[in-house]
Amino acid sequence: MSQPEKASQDEAAKGRIIKHMNKDHQDSLVRYLEHFCRLSSFSARNAKLEAVALDSLIVSCGETEKYTVLIQPPMNAWSDARSRFAALDAEAVAGLDRSDITVKKYKRPRGWMAAWLVYVTICTCSFSTRANFLPGSLLYDSVLGRVDGFARFCYAVQPLVLSTIVICHSAEAVYMDQSRLQKHSVPRFGSLWWKWMASALTEGFPSFRRFDSVVKEEKERKANAKH
Repeated sequence: MSQPEKASQDEAAKGRIIKHMNKDHQDSLVRYLEHFCRLSSFSARNAKLEAVALDSLIVSCGETEKYTVLIQPPMNAWSDARSRFAALDAEAVAGLDRSDITVKKYKRPRGWMAAWLVYVTICTCSFSTRANFLPGSLLYDSVLGRVDGFARFCYAVQPLVLSTIVICHSAEAVYMDQSRLQKHSVPRFGSLWWKWMASALTEGFPSFRRFDSVVKEEKERKANAKH
């Protein structure tokens, strides 16, 4: 094979690798930057493979920021890329204490979970201020005026109930981030992160069940792909 032909084949191989990584394995590129280049998940969230050589990768995460990820020892041929990139990702997953399952989608509440969301929203809005339990408020005049004793009770416990709601749901949101989102490589402060955090903050425990179902689906998809 002539030198020009070999150079042409090398460029074609590089192009296929770059396209494949950016399209199907962007989460791995993010982990490369987090682990090997010590970037935060937020800073690395837009990772993009710019160039590849037998001994290194050039990964960008912005218009000007570019980082080099070394491949040691260097690959012998482009056919080694799949296994070597997988090994790099496995090293990053272990070093970051992450799962090898990446969550890339949000699942909306449906059925009883949607009903629970409506219930929690109504309760939170109702107990957001004591004025809701006094004559003249929409809630009192339309509903609670018929059960004045219950309205007085709600008025008395409103600060406690509101504090409990805020504390519990804030704690659940923090736990969602620590136990689920970071573990499954959801970039912090990205749009997907905000969706799951908002669900944890408003709904509480049902959002965890939905997230875990997404993880289960991805595990099954990954297992089936191996067969």
